[in-house]
Amino acid sequence: MRIAEAIKTLVDWDRRGRAVFTFSDLRVMFPDDSAKALSESLARLTRAGLLERVGKGLYFYPLSRRSHGSLLEEIAAAMRAGEYNYTSLECALSEWGVISQVPMQYLTVMTTGRKGVFRTPYGTIEFTHTKRSAADIVRNTVLADPPRLRRATAPAAYRDLKRVGRNLHLVDIEELREYLDMQDPDVARQFQREARYLETLEPSWASQDVSP
Repeated sequence: MRIAEAIKTLVDWDRRGRAVFTFSDLRVMFPDDSAKALSESLARLTRAGLLERVGKGLYFYPLSRRSHGSLLEEIAAAMRAGEYNYTSLECALSEWGVISQVPMQYLTVMTTGRKGVFRTPYGTIEFTHTKRSAADIVRNTVLADPPRLRRATAPAAYRDLKRVGRNLHLVDIEELREYLDMQDPDVARQFQREARYLETLEPSWASQDVSP
């Protein structure tokens, strides 16, 4: 693979909206290279600053003209390609304005794939496994501007938070109730009943390991 060819190909894909690639993606992009030759070429491109390794078998084109604001989500999607993935838990609740003190550059993702925590040069991605069906995920998430992941609705993110036994103390219950009242009064009433029930539980319940 020649450097000029690689630059042309990477620029072309960047214009199409892709700047994060798996090794399998790159094999398709550069079909004339064997696996060994491609690995050697990727090492050269990385040293030249045309690619950056952001995970095992995962590369980012750092000269991309697009904003890096959604980069962590692009990396997460590539890490769990072929699975249903959506932002939820603290990150989604923060975007809905009902939780505070979310660490910067920390992405919480629910996935039908494997759980795990991965540190990248651009932040940390935490995957939490969910057994939700594809239909349930679609019903309880909203589309974000590509290439961002789908985002859990506020009620769905709150339910995920409870299911996995996370700390609920950062959630602004009044803000969440106000949001639900604007969206669906029936859901708001159901949430209020759940909130009252949660207040009767022992504080230690939040540390329990509960699969979603």
